Amino acid sequence: MFSKLGLLLLRALGYLPLSWLRALGAGLGVLLMVVIPSRRRVVHTNLRVCFPHLSDAERDALTHQTFVYFAQAWLDRSWLWHRSAACIQSRVQLSGEVAALSEAKPTVLFAPHFMGLDVGWTALTLNLPLRFTTIFTPQSNAAVDAWVAKGRQRFGHVRLFRREDGVKPIVAALRQNELLYLLPDMNFGPSESIFVPFYGEPAATVPSLSRFAKLGRARVVPVITRMTDAGYEVVVHPAWCDFPTDDAEADTATMNQRLVVFINTMPAQYFWVHKRFKTRPPGAPELY
Repeated sequence: MFSKLGLLLLRALGYLPLSWLRALGAGLGVLLMVVIPSRRRVVHTNLRVCFPHLSDAERDALTHQTFVYFAQAWLDRSWLWHRSAACIQSRVQLSGEVAALSEAKPTVLFAPHFMGLDVGWTALTLNLPLRFTTIFTPQSNAAVDAWVAKGRQRFGHVRLFRREDGVKPIVAALRQNELLYLLPDMNFGPSESIFVPFYGEPAATVPSLSRFAKLGRARVVPVITRMTDAGYEVVVHPAWCDFPTDDAEADTATMNQRLVVFINTMPAQYFWVHKRFKTRPPGAPELY
């Protein structure tokens, strides 16, 4: 658990050369993998379900890489949320269909849970004179909660909605052309999710991407962030021309299918530490 002193130390680490910080993250990732066996088993299980064709040795290597990327991305928030705009711009490259975001159209940004998810948000809010919103999940540690909230509000015109705020203010913001940065590839339990395939396995998935796009009469634009040796690459992809439909379940299945394509380009950078298959269909065996 981080204290305020720990956060001060993390902030200081942001002034290290990036190569040094990444080396530190690599060591921290290995340490976490060793000392938190329960989370290591979660990653192993996710990879076994999603990549059954891999050998045990290949899944072990992917697990190692996942923990390293996780730790490196966490430490990278030290400069992302505390260094200058010039520093961030030198390490984060924003490309793709960026200009299209300035069109006066309601837009949901599909931002899956890759390790650099906060980098994508920062790149957009730093570089574009637009209004952005996102849904903020409170952290269990009060100091970390305040740090994350402040970090995500560093640049631009942004609003953080809490889940308890409900749907109406988010949809209202969408219809006023405030871009919604949405991370819907999660399991929030059976009351809020539907079962659709993810790598061929039924996965409880919130249908919020379809729901917000339909209610807000919005297009969906994927924003994918990749960690590189030099920092990060944030790519704005073309809007999906066939989304949403009138079928939220079909839309959510489509989202997962397209997410799999993105994950396969950098499998170790996806958030496998999450219990993606924790909620199971009736009668299905537990996986964790």
